[in-house]
Amino acid sequence: MNPRRKKRLLITSLLGVALSLAVGLVLFALQQNIDLFYTPTEIIQGKNETGIKPEVGQRLRIGGMVVVGSVERNSESLKVSFDLVDNGGGIVTVFFDGILPDLFREGQGIVAQGELLNATQINAFEVLAKHDEEYMPPEVAEALVGMDHLKANNK
Repeated sequence: MNPRRKKRLLITSLLGVALSLAVGLVLFALQQNIDLFYTPTEIIQGKNETGIKPEVGQRLRIGGMVVVGSVERNSESLKVSFDLVDNGGGIVTVFFDGILPDLFREGQGIVAQGELLNATQINAFEVLAKHDEEYMPPEVAEALVGMDHLKANNK
């Protein structure tokens, strides 16, 4: 092999290794920003397909129905806690420090994004309430199949 081909092969190989390293680092960085969706039962018992449970400290999204009578508000701050339930019977407590959406109420389907504190508690940084009676995020709808949609008496 002549020296010119050797040099081209070396440069091409180095570019390939550098590109592979860059792609690997980008994928590793993105992996830490993925919020996986769980239902209360899946957090407690693990995913149905794999049995894998989320780890403490993991960022995730959780969806379910707010248990009637479980909303507790701190009178001196914006801190609120409430329980979420799904059709599997698992109950998870969500802690949130902020302003809840106007549509939030007991018996309402919601999605919360946050960090897992332990097997049954989540510290949420965002709470989303469904927009109207017809629409529900697909993941939440699947988790609540067979449950009655509970409405709070706000009228």
